[in-house]
Amino acid sequence: MSKDIDIWHVYIVRCNDGTLYTGITNDLDKRIKAHNSAKDGARYTRSRRPVKLAYSEQVESKSAAAKLEYSIKTLTRSKKKEMIGNRVQGFKVSRGKVKNFKILKVRNSRLKGNGKG
Repeated sequence: MSKDIDIWHVYIVRCNDGTLYTGITNDLDKRIKAHNSAKDGARYTRSRRPVKLAYSEQVESKSAAAKLEYSIKTLTRSKKKEMIGNRVQGFKVSRGKVKNFKILKVRNSRLKGNGKG
């Protein structure tokens, strides 16, 4: 990965008790392992292990990840479940709110530097 591109992930994990936890990270695999380890991870997930990745999306900066995370956290549980179940459609942030969008591939191509979209 190029140093000039700062890729962040917004993710939702499903906890063992069925609850959902939303977070951000720049290393998704490491963060999921941390959530499932005995000493690391968020306080919320420590008593709800194991967790499984239910949804993730790449964004171009930590700021964008934090905005999307906040926006997702304001959604109802049913909207989060809809978002998880409908991954191919995707969601995006517009003025700090989650909006539906259908062309996830275009957004991801921007992250890869194709310049289209």
